Amino acid sequence: MSGTLYLVGTPIGNLEDMTFRAVRVLKEVDMIAAEDTRNSIKLLNHFEITTPMTSYHEFNKYDKAKTLVEMLLSGKNVAVITDAGMPGISDPGEELVKQAHEAGINVTGVPGATAFTDALVISGLPTRRLSFEAFLPHDKKERTFILDELKNDTRTICIYEAPHRLVKTLELLYGALGERRISVCRELTKKHETIFQSTFSEAIAYYKENAPKGECVIVVEGKGVDELIDEARSEWDRLTIPEHLDIYLQKGIDKKEAMKLVAKDRGISKRDVYQAVMIGD
Repeated sequence: MSGTLYLVGTPIGNLEDMTFRAVRVLKEVDMIAAEDTRNSIKLLNHFEITTPMTSYHEFNKYDKAKTLVEMLLSGKNVAVITDAGMPGISDPGEELVKQAHEAGINVTGVPGATAFTDALVISGLPTRRLSFEAFLPHDKKERTFILDELKNDTRTICIYEAPHRLVKTLELLYGALGERRISVCRELTKKHETIFQSTFSEAIAYYKENAPKGECVIVVEGKGVDELIDEARSEWDRLTIPEHLDIYLQKGIDKKEAMKLVAKDRGISKRDVYQAVMIGD
């Protein structure tokens, strides 16, 4: 029988956030695959975990995953840990999980701290619906595509960023999304944790004068639904009602249903649409 692949959450700052189960699993498995063994050895030493460790990172994630899958197929149990938080979120753990599932290996999680969920719940912004973007892409074309998608997103948005790139990323978001309420959460769970509630423009001005330290999570309010509806109606208002109706007719929608849709789009009655169409005809 094959072994089990454990995705083990580790603290994002405060070592007291390590769970009893995480310590037990890391002691019991045959191998720990760590994103950075030099960083993880400090954690293992702190909890007196002597399990053998191997490196599994962005630059060996495909080939090393195959090696780890072979180990799992031989009956060994393997745990994956990242530098901080849950493996598989913005790190190479995702590839190993994919290969493990393809090989029919049992995969399970040992939940722990996660930076974006912690930032979200303490941000003061709506928590019911979330859009998690991790780090924005370095590729300009891909980044522009993502920012364009986020422009009309009504969900609260969480984005990771390193301190030396924080101002630039805030400026990119400000340019793409316009002024929004935000919370910049830094050094989460650590001694110098801060939650800076402001707007894009205020945060940019502040961090230009006060260089940020520590990893950051930018939490951004989503676009207001009312604002989105007003913008949509503004677009429709550029068309005459018959032109608006014709858009739906060309999609194969019958005239009666199309008139209902036009009325809904423009915030007017079906009678108004009918009269405008009759006059247009």
